[in-house]
Amino acid sequence: MQRRIALVTGVSRHKGLGKAICLELAGRDMDIFFTYWTAYDNAMPWKVAAEEPQQIQAEIEQLGVRCASLELDLTAPNAITNLLEHIENTLGKPSILINNATYSTSTSIDDLSATELDKHYAVNVKATTLLTIEFIRQFAFASGGRIINISSGQSLGEMSNEIAYAITKGAIETFTQTISQSIAAKGITINAVNPGPIDTGWMDKQLYQELEQCFPTGRVGQPEDASRLIGFLCSEEARWITGQIIHSEGGFIR
Repeated sequence: MQRRIALVTGVSRHKGLGKAICLELAGRDMDIFFTYWTAYDNAMPWKVAAEEPQQIQAEIEQLGVRCASLELDLTAPNAITNLLEHIENTLGKPSILINNATYSTSTSIDDLSATELDKHYAVNVKATTLLTIEFIRQFAFASGGRIINISSGQSLGEMSNEIAYAITKGAIETFTQTISQSIAAKGITINAVNPGPIDTGWMDKQLYQELEQCFPTGRVGQPEDASRLIGFLCSEEARWITGQIIHSEGGFIR
């Protein structure tokens, strides 16, 4: 039987959420296509080693599924159509889309600029929306379509030092709910997952220790905590769940 194909964006680091999602879906016998953009990661404090995406692909393939990847700036002209064409030529048509790629920098009232706002919009809203819409247009199955958008709990509390990030990711929560009914007849569900603060390498030691106190379990969330939920939402058992913003934060106290 032909496996379902999942497209996961924003997969470049061993410690990242993207890798955990890919491994979870591969463990559920799905073929994986992922994108990455090392220029962004290397501009961030966590950095990325040149060989990490290839190592991630090899680790996925060890689970007995097909895997392919592409380094791609999702904001580039024609990036979306070129990506979906490349996936079809490489693995086939995807029935699952995980919008994990994101852009995030510190932006407060004191330093928010038009340039940074545009960068956040280009990835978090424009690229995510256009990829989702084109995925829906090209969906070629009677059922089993799944779209998962990654949120960050913008609707639950203030993020005063991440204004551009909060408002652009918040737009994706609205987008998720807005189109859920119109795509149901196509056999596609769409949901957003807010994993809360998870340890993907962006926390320094002090912040990590502070966040530990905010979880009733006494530990910070791990990428696998979120990926297990995403795996379930991609399954047949979750076919009745759509248009939801799911806050899976381990009891995180703001």
